[in-house]
Amino acid sequence: MTSTHIGIFGKVNSGKSTLLNALTSQDVALVSDEKGTTTDPVYKAMEISGIGPVMFIDTAGFGETHYRPLQRQRIAKTKQVAQKTDMAIIVFADTDIEEGVSWATSLKEQNTKIIIVVNDKESNAAEIVSKLKSKLDEQIIVVNALKKHNIEAIREALIKNAPSDKEIDITGNLVSESDIVMLVMPQDIQAPKGRLILPQVQTIRELLDKKCIVISCSTAQIDKTLAALNKAPSLIICDSQAFKTVYEKKPKESKLTSFSVLFAAYKGDLETFLNGAKSIDSLTKNSHVLIAEACTHAPLGEDIGRVKIPNLLKQKFGDISVTVVSGSDFPEDLSKYNLIIHCGACMFNRKHVLSRIEKAKRKSVPITNYGIAIAHLLGVEFTQTLSS
Repeated sequence: MTSTHIGIFGKVNSGKSTLLNALTSQDVALVSDEKGTTTDPVYKAMEISGIGPVMFIDTAGFGETHYRPLQRQRIAKTKQVAQKTDMAIIVFADTDIEEGVSWATSLKEQNTKIIIVVNDKESNAAEIVSKLKSKLDEQIIVVNALKKHNIEAIREALIKNAPSDKEIDITGNLVSESDIVMLVMPQDIQAPKGRLILPQVQTIRELLDKKCIVISCSTAQIDKTLAALNKAPSLIICDSQAFKTVYEKKPKESKLTSFSVLFAAYKGDLETFLNGAKSIDSLTKNSHVLIAEACTHAPLGEDIGRVKIPNLLKQKFGDISVTVVSGSDFPEDLSKYNLIIHCGACMFNRKHVLSRIEKAKRKSVPITNYGIAIAHLLGVEFTQTLSS
């Protein structure tokens, strides 16, 4: 299960950080009467009964007119948070509501659930509520964050508005109870020593919860693992870079997919990614491809996004232009790209990936992901995952 991301938005000095501390019952964020104390987003993971794991994000305030270059950077970071926010708490603390209402409208347009909170700092809550009702058709919760008054009402609203799609399966309906599932997991230099990477761990846990029989091996042990089984696996899941090797060795009756393909549906939009992969055939040596990694890491010699996929593209199209970005460095202007290839996004929540897909769609730029792109480039047929 991925955590539900809850962003806290509001004007400078509206009490967002105080509210975060009240919601988490901890002094997570620095609180000060000085405006603009919060500059970078503050993250706090916790559990909320009725939702499960959540990630609270305290954002830099808007509405500050001083130090404009710095404020523009703060707003840019706040907009990045908005792209990954499943639910937004928008805090009002004075009667100047216009900018907050604008943020509320923008977040709703991004299909983000919003919760309107009036922080009664100056005993003017009634006037603020009256103005908000003329602008927004939303429930309004009045609290005093400093005194922790009515904080429970926010928790109840969060539970009520929690996104229902957070329980999408990784493996969907590809497996049933007692199925044998074989995981082929290359342990190359990209895998941290002594550990499995996150998609592998999450997939194994889900398969065990579904009461499947899980067999794991490295690429070099495929033949021996298959020989040790008394029947062919129902499903084989491999790392995308091992697609071709596994495809050539797998039993005919075994379905095949990859961790990256599974996460294409789990974190994003599988149909869009499949359609995006078809556009690979129309690329030329003059095309420009954007490769987007969700996490930042020191690239190594076998890096899939920076080395292997670019090499596959160049083998097919010649000296094609490839740009690689990582983390939050996703370009605002996508118009110069002919294709976007995104990683499996194990470090992003689904809302963040969907926001990038929507951005690509608005610019009419095809988008696919690592596993689907590799399979297409290698001519490998895989089994699509269906959400249950």
